Amino acid sequence: MSPADTHVTDWLQLIRAEYLEIPGLSLTKPQVQQMWGLAPDAAEALLAALVDARFLRCTNQKAYVRADAD
Repeated sequence: MSPADTHVTDWLQLIRAEYLEIPGLSLTKPQVQQMWGLAPDAAEALLAALVDARFLRCTNQKAYVRADAD
């Protein structure tokens, strides 16, 4: 595993942990960028990976919530 892969994996684990720790967490992409100090392209890639993994989903209001949330 390359250092870049480890870095991405670390970010994914951190974001997952926050969503698991805070029930009902709902963040827009700009809020994700601000909360974790991410560049727009990094936030987009991480959110896309979490959506692809069916951990998050994007609401009609463009907020990211856990996929198992009502």
